[in-house]
Amino acid sequence: MDFNNALTTRPRGQGQNHIANPTPNMTSTRIDWSFHKIAKLTDAADLGEMLFPANRNQQHAFLIIWIALKWQPHRMVPNLGEAVRGHGVSRRTLERVRAKLRRLGLLDRISRFNTRYGGVEGWALSSRFEHSLRVLADRIGAMKDSARGSREKDEMLIDFAKVRRNSLRMEKSSRSGIPIRGDEE
Repeated sequence: MDFNNALTTRPRGQGQNHIANPTPNMTSTRIDWSFHKIAKLTDAADLGEMLFPANRNQQHAFLIIWIALKWQPHRMVPNLGEAVRGHGVSRRTLERVRAKLRRLGLLDRISRFNTRYGGVEGWALSSRFEHSLRVLADRIGAMKDSARGSREKDEMLIDFAKVRRNSLRMEKSSRSGIPIRGDEE
């Protein structure tokens, strides 16, 4: 059963794999990286809306963190809790935003053993995310270049993807006991 379809509302008792929809109006936590959104990006508020869609609390916390880090003399804040104090941001919201920024590579934890910051620990803006996006753009450009690639290898990738898809379908079929019809050879 497809996970996205599993979250649709079905009356209880119909089907083995029922997953109740916890909140009917659940907001998405995915980031919208469409070129339209990127083209409209003008300031940190727009970046916050892109990174934390439909969550105004997290967008607010993001802006506080971003601005605090951007305007610090050494671009490092020892305690993010103090930076958001007085702005009405809960600890949970702060931690969720901090964790997402760290996973994305926008935020780094500085250890007291880091000599660059003189033994002071805290949080700083990172350049890993920017570097990753540049590498991604370069690799996509290289993959599009037919002079640098091999048609045989690319066609082999299609076969690998088909095998992976069929093995997943067979695994799901064996778990549910329901045979899955598809485009077998």
